[in-house]
Amino acid sequence: MDKRKKTNYVSVMTLMIFFAIITTFPYYWTLKTSLEVSSNVYKFPPDIIPNPATFKNYTVVWNQLGLVRYYLNSILLTSVGVVVNVFLAAMAAYPLARFNFYGKKIVFFLILLPLMLPFQGGLIVNYLTLRNMHLLNTYTGVILPLAVSAFGIFLFRQAYLGIPKDFEDAARIDGAGEFYIWLRIMTPLISPTISAFAILQAITWWDIFLWPLIVLSDSQKYPLAVALMYLNSTFQTNFKYTAAGMILATLPLIIAFLFMQRFFIKGLTAGGVKY
Repeated sequence: MDKRKKTNYVSVMTLMIFFAIITTFPYYWTLKTSLEVSSNVYKFPPDIIPNPATFKNYTVVWNQLGLVRYYLNSILLTSVGVVVNVFLAAMAAYPLARFNFYGKKIVFFLILLPLMLPFQGGLIVNYLTLRNMHLLNTYTGVILPLAVSAFGIFLFRQAYLGIPKDFEDAARIDGAGEFYIWLRIMTPLISPTISAFAILQAITWWDIFLWPLIVLSDSQKYPLAVALMYLNSTFQTNFKYTAAGMILATLPLIIAFLFMQRFFIKGLTAGGVKY
């Protein structure tokens, strides 16, 4: 490596480390606060490493709020939400990518149109619809308005467009039906994209807050993000408990992402090459 390349490499790495520190510092500070004892939370200048460190804050939050129930609620909503979104988005994207029919571009434009509008713009309409369908205070009412992602349809369509036509032609020659071709041949070929979208959806559903707060009236059905809202009111200015609750809420996502990040990166770049 010559001197110029070495200098560029060191500069890029230094810049990346700098941005990495800036990005991770708020999470580290939250983690540090969650391990503090009461006397050190307001200490100035603050300690970089908590001394002494304690896990008592996590025990108090876990037992007093009963987080097991809210964890299970979030797991249920996230699991169903991810599966439904992946299935419906893949099913909608396939004909837009592989079929030729009149008005296809108009249909695709209308599907993408909601991306230009915030979800909050449809809250009143969705709420009134669910009320008329008697789905308020149910998980079905939480999932149904969010069951199809326009971004997912766009992402899967791009992935399907990257598959050579020879695959489906060979399947049709062997007598395969259209549904079989979509489910057993074409969809497995875009598995990296599915993995990336599933991770994004898992993050979205795990952190979902506003819509369940509006739809659900039974606090026992709240997902974790909504339950943590009551953490601030329960403990008020005890930031160490609030920080412990935030760490407990985000830890599953961080662990899952660390194990699945290669699928996420591969999936986001899979549609960038055309055959």
